[in-house]
Amino acid sequence: MDIKDIQNLIKFVSKAEVSEVKYKTKDFEITIKTPLGGNEMTYMQQPAVYHSAPQQHVSQAPAQVSAPVADAPAAANVSDDSKFVTIKSPMIGTFYRKPAPDKDVFVNVGDEVSTGKVVCVIEAMKLFNQIESEISGKIVKILVDDMTPVEYDQPLFLVDPS
Repeated sequence: MDIKDIQNLIKFVSKAEVSEVKYKTKDFEITIKTPLGGNEMTYMQQPAVYHSAPQQHVSQAPAQVSAPVADAPAAANVSDDSKFVTIKSPMIGTFYRKPAPDKDVFVNVGDEVSTGKVVCVIEAMKLFNQIESEISGKIVKILVDDMTPVEYDQPLFLVDPS
């Protein structure tokens, strides 16, 4: 099953107004749940895309999310971006810093992240995709506002791997 088939299946489930669909073959399985089935959401993990240095077009990204005063010194040290690793969006969708409106954010500026830690969620076609860190380090800058659309390969975070 390729990505086009998956996208068509998601569109079909959305239009059919059903609460859950399971599709299984001998080497592939997918479950799609819609809000009609209750408050449950299916999280599909996507590999995060990392690049060693941000490109010149980073300035086109939305403004940084305001950081608490305690994090101001960490943000002030972001003068030389070349030593930081950029976490980029692996897909088009809506960027969320929290798993739910009443929950705390996944990460803030100054937080330490380790491999496998969820740093954000991107909603695409009514599926919430958890984006996990593939590196360990410290978040030095958040480049996208909460609940804003993101493009494929758009920078989301700067991480200091040292």
